[in-house]
Amino acid sequence: MMVRIRSRDGLERIQIDGPHLAISQLKTVIESQLQVPTQNQTLSTDQNLLLAKTPADLLRFSDMADPSTPLSALKLSHGSIVFLYNHGERTVPGGPTVIPSGSFGRKMTIDDLIAKQTRITRQESAHCDSVSFDCDSANAFQQYANETLAFARKRGGFMYGTVSEEEEKLADAIAAGLGRKRVGFIFIQTIMQDKKDYNFSNKEILQSAELHAESELKEWVTVVVKLEANEDGTADVHFEAFQMSDMCVKLCKDGWFVTEFGEDDDPKLSKMKKDVVVGGKDVKEVDNDFFLVVVKIFDHQGPLSSTFPIENRNNLVTTKALKSHLDRTKSLPFVKRISDFHLLLFLAKSHGLGSDVPALAECIETQTAVPEGLEQCSGYNDSRGVGCVEEARRNRKLDLRMLWEEVGRKTKRPGQK
Repeated sequence: MMVRIRSRDGLERIQIDGPHLAISQLKTVIESQLQVPTQNQTLSTDQNLLLAKTPADLLRFSDMADPSTPLSALKLSHGSIVFLYNHGERTVPGGPTVIPSGSFGRKMTIDDLIAKQTRITRQESAHCDSVSFDCDSANAFQQYANETLAFARKRGGFMYGTVSEEEEKLADAIAAGLGRKRVGFIFIQTIMQDKKDYNFSNKEILQSAELHAESELKEWVTVVVKLEANEDGTADVHFEAFQMSDMCVKLCKDGWFVTEFGEDDDPKLSKMKKDVVVGGKDVKEVDNDFFLVVVKIFDHQGPLSSTFPIENRNNLVTTKALKSHLDRTKSLPFVKRISDFHLLLFLAKSHGLGSDVPALAECIETQTAVPEGLEQCSGYNDSRGVGCVEEARRNRKLDLRMLWEEVGRKTKRPGQK
């Protein structure tokens, strides 16, 4: 019977007599075949064992703590995966130091020499101690993934929203006015992904490393939102936050990752263009978990709302959505009514306020009153209706309070008072 052992050194295979073996006997086989002493082994069927940082973390993984438990009781069979945490340093027998080739021995290029010196080890601590999600924003994203997409499609976005290249400048300007900047990327893992024994696929590792490298921000965080089934048949939505390790980002910048993927590629492994050293071995495939550094998650209630429809979803955001938002918030102070990132982006795109929105964002950031008569609409009166709004858009002179009133009149149905 073959059992796969996944550790921080990668995925290895051992042969045992059968599922009748006890856990203590399995540890003895691991010591014999993989050179990991039994006293240094912590075993579990939970992949999160490999993300443990402290002895206290290891105590949470007790499913294989009883040495007398037979493997069959854990439903382990041929091909099953057992996760191994090694408490010590592992020594792996190596080959000869020099392999002769011709009268002067083997030739090595500078690239070969550098490759031999590139060792991939797990980074234990992140540059970002924790990440805190705005409750409303996080809830809006997980509801979209769960209720609208049913986790059947993969979607992702920068933490303040997914935008096109033209809109990106507006989003950056709004974020700057709000005292914010891009700090990470969030994406959905689909239920079609066979992700039982990995946290990130090879494609997700590559994308995350590229974005982290482009950001030039060492605290950059990547968040995955996924649906996980429970034993009772129900399912829960989970947020998990990671940083790409410094080595991962460096390898990405230096072009070491293979960027083309085949159907037969193992998604748990990232392919390298050259040999790297992992656990004392020269390999070209690296377990994705080596590149992940866990980040703690908290939440908070931010100053912005997340009730205005979000761009780049299935439904187009229209002026009616603006009217509905204003109706719901009419009891609030004016600055509170516009305290929504996606509302500001909609105004910048749809109502000719691109250069004025950053100033509004600053009012929102400080929660100060919006100046009376901001960009007054010259010659405004009720009889001009839509024409005034269109003229204001062209002339970029528009009082926001007048716009709210105008939107309300424009969206009323015939006969409605």
